[in-house]
Amino acid sequence: MVRSDGFWDRIAERYEKKPVGDEVAYQKKLAVTREYFRPDMEVLEIGCGTGSTAIAHAPYVRHIRATDISEKMIEIAKGKAEAAGVENIDFESCAVEDLDLEGEPVDVVLALSLLHLLEDKEAVIARVHAMLRPGGIFVSNTVCLGDSMKWFRFVGPIGRWLGVFPLVRIFTRSELESSLRSAGFHIEYTWQPDRRVVFIVARRV
Repeated sequence: MVRSDGFWDRIAERYEKKPVGDEVAYQKKLAVTREYFRPDMEVLEIGCGTGSTAIAHAPYVRHIRATDISEKMIEIAKGKAEAAGVENIDFESCAVEDLDLEGEPVDVVLALSLLHLLEDKEAVIARVHAMLRPGGIFVSNTVCLGDSMKWFRFVGPIGRWLGVFPLVRIFTRSELESSLRSAGFHIEYTWQPDRRVVFIVARRV
């Protein structure tokens, strides 16, 4: 398995200070996600970064377990939650491949800006399916460079070797949707705010 925790640890402070690229689109994604929330829900966020989205969603659910491979990102997230007085989030540094749910399924899994950064997205999507209760919701926001930036498959490895890019996998929106359906998900909502990013809400069937 190829890990990128060192890369994300190095850029964590810069990442936290960087403004959201498209605030309108981000707020719409939050609003759409909340339509699926209930106050009694248990939520798992994988790849939570510095915790902004988990903190924004916390008032709408019972509890969020928010994980990220980067210890530095989690350290920043904990500080933000404490400053905001948010107490129903448990932040934890953990790779998705190492997650242990101890037999307790969750109601919602969030993977925002994550699937394209994984060595094996199919394996992780299958794990998410197993983590969810029947009828549970999987929300993803994914960069699909295969539709508009195929050339990145040649540039990306060079950038990664130089330490300026993390691992980035190249696939199309169609391939991502096929992976979700093959794992046993029904896609309920899809929105593409730009040529590269695809926001999907899928339900475990």
